[in-house]
Order: sequence, then C-alpha cells, then structure tokens
Amino acid sequence: MSPTPRPVPDETETQQDCVLALDVGGTGMKGAVVDRTLTPVESLRVPTPRAQGPDAVVDTIADVLRTLRERALDRGLHVRHAGVVVPGIVDEARGRVLWAANLGWQGLALADVLARSTGLAVALGHDVRAGGAAESALGAARGTRNSLFVAIGTGVAAALVCDGVAVTSGGYAGELGHLVVDPRGAACACGGKGCLETVASASAVVAGYNALATRPVAGAVEVADRARRGDHVAEEVWNRAVEGLAHGLASVTTLLAPEKIVLGGGLAEAGPLLLDRVRVALARRLTFQRNPELVRATLGDRAGTIGAGIAAWRAAGVDTGADGSGSGSSDIVPQHGETSLG
Repeated sequence: MSPTPRPVPDETETQQDCVLALDVGGTGMKGAVVDRTLTPVESLRVPTPRAQGPDAVVDTIADVLRTLRERALDRGLHVRHAGVVVPGIVDEARGRVLWAANLGWQGLALADVLARSTGLAVALGHDVRAGGAAESALGAARGTRNSLFVAIGTGVAAALVCDGVAVTSGGYAGELGHLVVDPRGAACACGGKGCLETVASASAVVAGYNALATRPVAGAVEVADRARRGDHVAEEVWNRAVEGLAHGLASVTTLLAPEKIVLGGGLAEAGPLLLDRVRVALARRLTFQRNPELVRATLGDRAGTIGAGIAAWRAAGVDTGADGSGSGSSDIVPQHGETSLG
C-alpha cells in the first residue's frame, strides 16, 4: 500500500478540505474520507490482524490511513487531519492507549507512532466515546445536553455527556461493563467478579445460553429469536441480561441523571425485545430520580467512524457544528464507494 507522491491541493482551498476517519475494532477496521458535513465520501473496511500481534495492528492502521489519503488526493481533496478511535483505556489528550487487552497494547503513544509513520496529524480517541459523540451530535441523542450512550457488544462500555461536555477522566470514564451487578457472580476478564459484562454483553448472552441449552447458538441474535419463540432457556438468559443492564443503568441514572440513554451495539439489534424490557426494569428501580428516555442508536456501525471524523475536524480547528451538545446537522447520507481490503 505504499503511496505514490501526488500533488497536494492548495491549503487555501478550504472547500476541498477533508479529514480521514478510522474506527479500529477487535475484528475489523472501518475507515472513511469525511467532508465538512461529516459525510463519508470514500470508505473501506479491513480485517484487524489481531492474531499477528500488536505491531501488525499498528502497521495495518498506518496502511489504511495511507490508502485513505491516496483516495482523498485522487478526488482533489486536501487532508487536514486524521482521527483514529480504538477500544480500551484511551487518554485522548495525550494521544496514548493506556491499555487495550484485545489488541495487545499497553502504554502505547499511538498518535505519535502513526504521525511518524504516515506524516499525518493524528487525533486519537476512544471508540465508544466517539460513537457517543456522533449520536449526541447527529443521532439519537441530538438536542440532549445530558446523555448516556451504551454500546453492548462483545463487551459493554458507555460514553457520557454532561451539560454538553463529554466526560473522559483521563480515559478511564465509561467502563459501565465493569460495574458489579452481582457480587457472587461469574469471574470477569478484568479480574473482578459479577461485572455487568458477565451477564449483559452479547458474548455473555451466547455463553450463558450455550451452557444450558442442548442446541448451541453462534450469536446473541439467535438467543433473541429463540426467546421470542418461547424458548425457556433463552428467556431466562435474556431476562438475566435485561435485569443486569437495568441495574447498571439505574446506578448511572441515580449518580449522573442523563435525560436520554441510547443503546447501541449488537445486542440493541434485538430492538423492542431489549429496549421495552429494559425500560420497564429500569423504571421499576427508580423512585425520585429523573426517568431517562431510553432509545435505540440510529447511526449503527457508522457511529465510530463519524465520531473519529468529528475528532479530526475538531483537532484541525474546524467547527463542523457537531459540538457534542446536539447542535449538529442530521443530514448524514450513505457512504460512497465502500470497498473491502484484505
């Protein structure tokens, strides 16, 4: 993927500006060239080579950024900045990944490493906080100054916006999945016991069902389907996830009082089977607290990439109108020219 040098458009042609956005996950990466309206004009998907080790993941990120830059130049666009969002404990201000177990990183100055490798200015962010920023500015939490975005997939993580400001706390904020909901529960990968992730993540739902059922499933969506059809084991596992999630959300609601809670990630694909039941279980736990509106995320798997684009534009000193307080445009159009590499 080594780029061929190309003429770079004049920096004064701001109408031709763009940023690069990349959402890095444990299994795949989603990248885009993003214009000032936060519309992806080019996009691609690449497998994450996690099995090849942490250095291979970094190298692939750099290669994808170079490829995106080439596509931007082919369109006559000037790349102002790049935004890269990753899972784990991420210190955005210092551009460092403090810990990312799934990718094998610890204490990695990823923004600097990528800047040296690609020659691009790189803003580093957290994948779920980026998704939360996108939903807050352009999606389901638009117009809300106090919101909680919860991504429920292999793990459970959250992004909190309070009075229009994203809460990061040096990268440690938002680890909702490691709130203990059952002190006598199962061991968690974090070293704790009874964490929310052990009952309410998509992976926990699958593991819980397969431990009890005679016909195993491959994904949480199958558990949801079987619960709808009256499978008693599926109902038991699903309700345990619902109650655990409601317990965790009640704690956050009591402490931080979000006006709106947005549920995203793979488990949220179950729609009303999840949202309606969590809504009832959460209300049952609240007394004096403000009962938040519970809604489903609207940006889907594009949220992280759009959030990376928001971070890149902000780092470039450009106001796109997406300030995290719900004042951005909602006119996000489908991605153009998406390809898959690798």
